[in-house]
Amino acid sequence: MKPPLFMLALCMALISGCGIYSFTGGQFSGAKTFSVDYFKPQSALVTPLYAQRFTESMKDLLLAQSPLKLSESNGDLQFSGVVVDYRTSPIAIQSGAAETASLNRLTITVKVKYENTVDGELSFEKTFTKFADYDANKDLFTIEESLWSLINEQLTQEIYNASVGNW
Repeated sequence: MKPPLFMLALCMALISGCGIYSFTGGQFSGAKTFSVDYFKPQSALVTPLYAQRFTESMKDLLLAQSPLKLSESNGDLQFSGVVVDYRTSPIAIQSGAAETASLNRLTITVKVKYENTVDGELSFEKTFTKFADYDANKDLFTIEESLWSLINEQLTQEIYNASVGNW
């Protein structure tokens, strides 16, 4: 015998409305707002433009994947940090008369301070690193922004999972 449709809808409304579980996959501890401070560049090669793009990517992900509202400062959940490493290195060396790389890797590392003002036990400071590989025959400056998008997508998702995603 199937349960009536309205009973199923009622159960789902109760589960999602109680604040314990969210269908967006996050546990927000009753928080209603978040803030993301500018992630300062602290590596010789990282540009302020990248730092700004990363900061905006973090805000965009939280707006898209959580019910939280953006606050310019002092949100219930606060994200801040620095970009501590930004480097490119050869990863696939071709042998021959002159050893050259066929692939290079752009690696970006951010140090994140996550402060949960509702439940302080969930706060942390962690370092996150992601990378993207690219053809060594391509000029980094011509493809850099597309690599930023790939890396930022991975970094921000990992930070989200570590903070409100409960992973």
